[in-house]
Amino acid sequence: MKSSSLLAWLLLQELQFELLLASEVAMSELGRPVSSKRRLKDLLLQKDNRFCADCNAPDPQWASANIGVFICLKCCGVHRSLGAHISKVLSVTLDEWSDEEIDAMIEVGGNSSANSIYEAYISQGSVKPGPDANHELRKNFIRSKYERQEFVKPSLRIKSGRMNSKGIMDNLRSTSGSHEDGKGGFIGNLKVKVIKGTDLAIRDMMTSDPYVIFTLGQQTVQTTVVKSNLNPVWNEELMLSVTRPFPLLNLKVFDYDFFSSDDIMGEADIDLQPLISSAMNYGDPSMFEDMQIGIWMKSQDNALIDDSEVKIVGGKVKQEILIKLQNVESGELELALEWMPFDH
Repeated sequence: MKSSSLLAWLLLQELQFELLLASEVAMSELGRPVSSKRRLKDLLLQKDNRFCADCNAPDPQWASANIGVFICLKCCGVHRSLGAHISKVLSVTLDEWSDEEIDAMIEVGGNSSANSIYEAYISQGSVKPGPDANHELRKNFIRSKYERQEFVKPSLRIKSGRMNSKGIMDNLRSTSGSHEDGKGGFIGNLKVKVIKGTDLAIRDMMTSDPYVIFTLGQQTVQTTVVKSNLNPVWNEELMLSVTRPFPLLNLKVFDYDFFSSDDIMGEADIDLQPLISSAMNYGDPSMFEDMQIGIWMKSQDNALIDDSEVKIVGGKVKQEILIKLQNVESGELELALEWMPFDH
């Protein structure tokens, strides 16, 4: 089949798939059950699944059904070479999926959840490929990640048999699930240190009076107001409690106004999955030396300025984050998170 014919055929398949989904939306609105294809498409539309789990290429259209990740065409080729016992590759649009395969994908929770396990600790000698990486770099990383499981906590590795993320997830739950029965359904506390802002937006005549509000579920906490400063230094610690599943931590920066409503100066969402899942993978951090145990990768779909590493530092699990404020002309915010699980 010539390349132009192949492209036309793929476009036709995609169009048929979209028409099928559109009809299923109408069926769901009438109270009829939603099909497996629709459930799979909904999962693919999650923010963390819009980029390849292995190289961050946008719009992945392939998946490893047993590992539970969405991947791009280039990484798909490497996954196929591993064998179906390690990675069972399926097309999102062209292949038939069983209900069990889709249930397994949903249970893993998507690329972010899977990577918090498979990339919990990437050693200094290993480099995660980018979308334009060559085949050799891509192959070496994917084999290290899934076949040899070099970045997975040793106690969670699957030593033999078929690769299955469900087995790793079940093992993880058995070591950390008891936290769900903690205080009022909370599994731990999140300490947020607001360090400083840089080049914040002007909302008064020449300056602003900024403060930050954090929202996690139904909880809201707020910093103090810094008067007439576009580069405020807070060094202020706030505390929030966390439930499972982990909601996004939303932050908004406002300009305090005495006589009128406060003006917004930008916002951002923080994904807590890399921090908390990495911490749960390792258990008691006081048993380990200082080291990196996870990472939240910068992408087009988040507000990170640089990759944000999750580390054990002095027996505590911490994460430094540099955020570019969204929906505003300028402004950055420097934060430090610390995860504090409830005791068993």
